[in-house]
Amino acid sequence: MALFPARTLRGSRTLVRLAAATCLLALGCGRTEVVGIDGSSTVFLISGAVAEEFNAEDPSIKVVVGQSGTGGGMKKFAAGEIDICDASRKIKDAEAELCKEHGVEYIELQIAFDGLAVVANPANDWCASLTVEQLKTIWRPESQGSVEKWSDVNSDWPQEAFKLYGPGPDSGTFDYFTEVINGKEASSRGDYQKSENDNSLVTGVSGDKGALGYFGYGYYAENKDKLKLIAIDAGEGPVKPDPEKVRSGEYHPLSRPLYIYVKKSSLSRPSMVRFLKFYLSHVADLAPKVGYVALTDEIAKQSNEIFDAAVKAAPASETDSKTETK
Repeated sequence: MALFPARTLRGSRTLVRLAAATCLLALGCGRTEVVGIDGSSTVFLISGAVAEEFNAEDPSIKVVVGQSGTGGGMKKFAAGEIDICDASRKIKDAEAELCKEHGVEYIELQIAFDGLAVVANPANDWCASLTVEQLKTIWRPESQGSVEKWSDVNSDWPQEAFKLYGPGPDSGTFDYFTEVINGKEASSRGDYQKSENDNSLVTGVSGDKGALGYFGYGYYAENKDKLKLIAIDAGEGPVKPDPEKVRSGEYHPLSRPLYIYVKKSSLSRPSMVRFLKFYLSHVADLAPKVGYVALTDEIAKQSNEIFDAAVKAAPASETDSKTETK
């Protein structure tokens, strides 16, 4: 089986969505079974890679993958609009309560690790690393209007104006970064270029000499020639993310687990079970190919056990409730 290569991520992401839509329109008769995924733009790279491989192997089931941010995906998940929510953080209490109100029961499956990448423009020849305190100086709410140039952070750096790029408030990456850097979730200056689409952030940083941004490591891995990776110093010296440092936690505080949340009622559908078995059995190979870190064997075993128990508890079903008939 051909694995999902990092070199075609952008084209492959488009193909995942378009192929599913095209097949739904093109099948003038018969049935197409649909698995709906939305949520984190970070986990999108992994789910997109899995979906492409799965769709190639089993064209009778179409997996449609979107990216509206973890928060946006959770809203759709709680409303019963999707089967799986990609998440770059754990579900919030308010989101869990909303699921409960709507009768949506779910399981949480950890699928990989990520190290958030802090990146600058390649023309930046003055900053190789930032301390956690310097990151806070740049991104805390109080810095808006007062920390506007690189020299405001380090007097040895040039008076080059900042152009900041980062995820929007619906992003789990935004939630995680603001909590571990600024000390409070969603606490951030607001005068930066926001997007739930990490490719837009890559384009912004790569096009402005004074730029600084952050997003999931997979987007840096895909665009190394356009970006400069900044090492982070949490008090023990500068560290850049790589698989071992992310998995061990040495790259801290910006290493984190990644999840998918699965609606339990969807597990009564054979198509969902087949797709998720494929997902869990292939994610260890595919996650590193799109810039992320595979789980330890112990954590992977735990995710498989949670899934197997949920499948056994799901009511049997002969057909898919999400089958489209043309």
